[in-house]
Amino acid sequence: MMARRTPLIWLASTARRLVHDRKGVGAIEFAIIFPVLVMLYLGAFEITIGLNVSKRTTRAAGSIADIITQQQSVTKSSLTDIAKAAPAIFAPFDGSALSLKVTAIQIDGSANPTVLWSWAPSGAAPYAKNSAVSDVPTEMKKANSFLIRTELSTPYTLLVFAPSFLPAETRTITISRSYFYRQRQGENIPCGDC
Repeated sequence: MMARRTPLIWLASTARRLVHDRKGVGAIEFAIIFPVLVMLYLGAFEITIGLNVSKRTTRAAGSIADIITQQQSVTKSSLTDIAKAAPAIFAPFDGSALSLKVTAIQIDGSANPTVLWSWAPSGAAPYAKNSAVSDVPTEMKKANSFLIRTELSTPYTLLVFAPSFLPAETRTITISRSYFYRQRQGENIPCGDC
């Protein structure tokens, strides 16, 4: 009977000793918390970069519309020169994948907006002349007026969030901005060769 109790006594005394032993608790807590802290840090980094790209997209779209509305007339070559501002605004990020569309919108006496001309850096007109425009904000649909709309989009690839776990098409999001500006001078801004 005494031989049977000895292993039980040894097991109980060992358990009591381990319960009171606090060596290594910090290491275990660190091992549990460390992955969470790393993910929070990487998430904050990713969000910061994404918001910076979003802010530059907004600034570039607004700047291009602002420059165009200060002109009395434009041509394809002048629009190409104006569009060169976008990659400069995007620096130090890659601005080579930017997609830009500029549309001149004429609003008739019944407040119906139609395309007067449109332009994209590829040279092709992205919208047909005299086609209806449906996304003009209600407060800007003033009868017998003119608007310039710029649409700028850029693909943004997530840098660090699970790059090897997610497929490439789910790691890329498109950040787009659209701006409407009124012309500064005259009744509209003609484009002779658009």
